[in-house]
Amino acid sequence: MSKNIFVSAIITLFLLVGCSQKETSPKADDKNSSEIKKEVFIPTRDSILENGRYPINDNGQTYGPNMGDATIALGEPDLLSALGENGKIGYVKKVDLEGPQPRTPAEAVRLTKETKPREIPLYDVDGETIIGKFIVGR
Repeated sequence: MSKNIFVSAIITLFLLVGCSQKETSPKADDKNSSEIKKEVFIPTRDSILENGRYPINDNGQTYGPNMGDATIALGEPDLLSALGENGKIGYVKKVDLEGPQPRTPAEAVRLTKETKPREIPLYDVDGETIIGKFIVGR
């Protein structure tokens, strides 16, 4: 009987210790670290449809995901959500995504023939902080 109590006490101790442990990243807890991880906020399609507009960051830029059919009514945001080369989720600027625009039909044909993957910056929601890169045309 005392062996059962001892085993129960050990199991209880392991459960208590296991439940009280919290996973932490040393970098995330270190206030002096330059690699503090934070998550990028991506509004949901439903929240944008409910509000009837894209959210706006502190720099006055609209941001959000590709809205598919709803893009007709809402237009495209200044910053579109994207998955970067490094696996980070962030935003690309609509103007960067569009790339160089042709001024003549001949230039349009040339640009179409020269289409190859190109790298553009991946930004945080502020539209200024570069957090990675995004490859267009892959």
